[in-house]
Amino acid sequence: MDLWNKLRSLDAYPKVNEDFYSRTLSGGLITIASSLAILLLFLSEIRLYLYSATDSKLTVDTSRGERLHINFDVTFPALPCSLVAVDTMDVSGEQHYDIRHDIIKKRIDNLGNVIESRKDGVGAPKIERPLQKHGGRLDHNEVYCGSCYGSEESDDQCCNSCEEVRDAYRKKGWALTNIEEIDQCKREGFVQRLKDEQGEGCNIHGFVNVNKVAGNFHFAPGKSLDQSFNFLQDLLNFQQENYNISHKINKLSFGVEFPGVVNPLDGVEWIQEHTNGLTGMYQYFVKVVPTIYTDIRGRKINSNQFSVTEHFREAIGYPRPPPGVYFFYEFSPIKVDFTEENTSLLHFLTNICAIVGGIFTVAGIIDSFVYHGHRAIKKKMEIGKLG
Repeated sequence: MDLWNKLRSLDAYPKVNEDFYSRTLSGGLITIASSLAILLLFLSEIRLYLYSATDSKLTVDTSRGERLHINFDVTFPALPCSLVAVDTMDVSGEQHYDIRHDIIKKRIDNLGNVIESRKDGVGAPKIERPLQKHGGRLDHNEVYCGSCYGSEESDDQCCNSCEEVRDAYRKKGWALTNIEEIDQCKREGFVQRLKDEQGEGCNIHGFVNVNKVAGNFHFAPGKSLDQSFNFLQDLLNFQQENYNISHKINKLSFGVEFPGVVNPLDGVEWIQEHTNGLTGMYQYFVKVVPTIYTDIRGRKINSNQFSVTEHFREAIGYPRPPPGVYFFYEFSPIKVDFTEENTSLLHFLTNICAIVGGIFTVAGIIDSFVYHGHRAIKKKMEIGKLG
């Protein structure tokens, strides 16, 4: 019996007989307000508990020897597809000119409607009995091997398309002035295609795979009409000062996209002014920040974020800058790690208890202040009447 009495003396929550309760209107209003506040904060904690939060930290990037996918989707409303070439180069000395694999070009009219979509570098169309390297026509039992017209580097080299003939001549440093006599170019209609695309625009999308070192990639008009095609530039009036490099970057990203990433160049458009009639080099200077995103399941996404500044350099002075749209990129030595995390159950319960207890206590203090204040005012008013 004494044990029960001792336990009863430890009760921190003494009970009051209901006969001594005094319920007030102000207490009822405060109870409703505090209950709504508890409900709202409880729902907020539920949302935070169910949905993950992202924590970030900075570390030094120690990766080496990696490669990077640069994904792009760029529209040139005033440059035909046959004139636009994609090139890459970096400080390690790796260079790629007029890249054609993994790139799709869409011919568009002046209203932006797609005329034709083709994957670059797929080779020449199949023509009945094309000219063989040995001088005869292709028979049904033969494998096609086109002539390189004296520019072969080995006896077994074949040039099966106009582009391969041009590359072979380019490597030799020869000028290809007899293009209408080249069987591959004649049956592909190379010159006619250039004429047909005059006045059109081009949308280019795809990706390039580069070393993870500082470098640049660019869209250069007229690269397909290089030194061996000077006569075509005169014939078709494709002069460098006539190039309009107005462009719209629909999409540009360095690596795989991850939740919450913001690519600052998406949707950026630049229109070349015709006040002085000069083209030039439009330059984007990109600072790439390596990023690792780890989702709630522990899966890691290795990607990149970037910041950018831009500058237009007119083709004046000497030497004149080559016209085109250039992206110069370099990598930050600092890497950002994003990690998705859920609130622990213990933390969630602690916050719920703090919300309920805190609001209950504050509401009690407010109610006590209102109640005693009202009583004091009422008592003074009664004393004043008696006096």
